[in-house]
Amino acid sequence: MSYTALISTTELASHLSDPCWVVVDCRFSLSDPERGERDYLQQHVTGAVYAHLDRDLSSPVVPGKSGRHPLPEVEPLAQTFGRWGIGLGVQVVVYDDVGGAIAARLWWLLRWTGHVAVAVLDGGWLAWRNAGLPVVGNASEASTPKKFLPDMRPQLLASAADILDAHCDHEIQVLDARSADRFKGENETLDVVPGRIPGAISAPYTENLGNDGLFLPALTLRGKFEKLLGGPSDHKAIFYCGSGVTAAHSLVALAHAGMEDGRLYAGSWSEWITDPSRPVATG
Repeated sequence: MSYTALISTTELASHLSDPCWVVVDCRFSLSDPERGERDYLQQHVTGAVYAHLDRDLSSPVVPGKSGRHPLPEVEPLAQTFGRWGIGLGVQVVVYDDVGGAIAARLWWLLRWTGHVAVAVLDGGWLAWRNAGLPVVGNASEASTPKKFLPDMRPQLLASAADILDAHCDHEIQVLDARSADRFKGENETLDVVPGRIPGAISAPYTENLGNDGLFLPALTLRGKFEKLLGGPSDHKAIFYCGSGVTAAHSLVALAHAGMEDGRLYAGSWSEWITDPSRPVATG
């Protein structure tokens, strides 16, 4: 059995010694980019390797052209996956300490490159610790390297041109996974231009979670997305956020709900605003 959306702490704990499983710690803080790795070195899920959002899961920013977290180049990304022990027949589990908001980026990258046996640990590091499950500290971990062969799925990715085309395509709905205030152009602290893509609707990724920090039940999420999209198959979804990271969280939720794959506008708002000819809405 492969896990392709979410996995519980109990399910992961039962597979910790499985040589065909790889666990990846994705903890990261935008305000302190090295904190996640420090936390990992201090303590992490037994056997987990570490993924750094900036170094491993993004390529360098191109000023005036790219967003804040451009997609990594495929060849070095495949080498990184292989170094972590990811290859054919391997189940991957990813986690963080912010409800899956960072781990979802790695989940999406693996699916984009053709590896669908990847799941986000529901509840993440906090749920693992609260359950008293095995952890290790003061060390990094290494997996047996494998050959990762990308099998690209370009249909999971959207570009700025696709977003512009969506304005004329009534079968496509663009959803903004940022907070409601940033959607309105208020309290913008990360990007130089406030606002949203015209025609987008607000769908904060935080609303995929319950008060317990776990993803909402599949049927609840399905009802939410069907309402946003106008029905079970009325619209095809494109999600964006500030830099293409947290929007992937909503794609995890969509998969958990058993719905058709949406697309990620990976450049997201921070790329959109690099071209002043692209329209901006506020309010």
